[in-house]
Amino acid sequence: MTIDPGSNDPRDIYSLMTGIIVPRPIAFVSTINAAGQRNLAPFSFFTGISANPPVICFAPMVRGSDGSRKDTLRNIDAMSEFVVNVVSEEIAQQMNACAPEFPPEVDEFEISGLTPVVSDLVRPPRVGESKVSMECRLLQLVTVSEKPLGGSLVIGEVLRFHVAGELVDHFRIDSDKLRAIGRMAGPEYVKTTERFSMVRPTLKRR
Repeated sequence: MTIDPGSNDPRDIYSLMTGIIVPRPIAFVSTINAAGQRNLAPFSFFTGISANPPVICFAPMVRGSDGSRKDTLRNIDAMSEFVVNVVSEEIAQQMNACAPEFPPEVDEFEISGLTPVVSDLVRPPRVGESKVSMECRLLQLVTVSEKPLGGSLVIGEVLRFHVAGELVDHFRIDSDKLRAIGRMAGPEYVKTTERFSMVRPTLKRR
């Protein structure tokens, strides 16, 4: 089967992409606007880019409902700071409670019952219940498309890592204790507790 994106509804292409690109880690992003109002929202187009310096990125999409930019993107564009919080099984339901398209004045920390904790170097708070949080400063904001279901790429340098002490040993994270979840298609998510190992091959030097 061959599919031409230009000949199909963007909503169908979105469904196709979210079914193909799996599993996806979840960036639970906390921001504030110029008035200090807090925002907390999950994004599953998320990955790392660089370790020196540490840089991560995520891609908020233009709302399909009304074609507007999401509050998270507007806040980062205005304030140039954000926090990415990792979603573990223990806070999956609270994360999901933050997913609807609330108006800007709604505080998702209050909706979800999650605890805002003052960050060290950025103005947005981190999620107290998250086992890992990354304070970030915006490096670059790339607008790919302003059409409904279009997207932007938010690239940020990690200024601080906050990691629960029981998770880390000599910079190695214990995945069994982190219990991160990933996004599949539609309402489906995946746990990361069932894994297998493969040793990376090495080339023989002559």
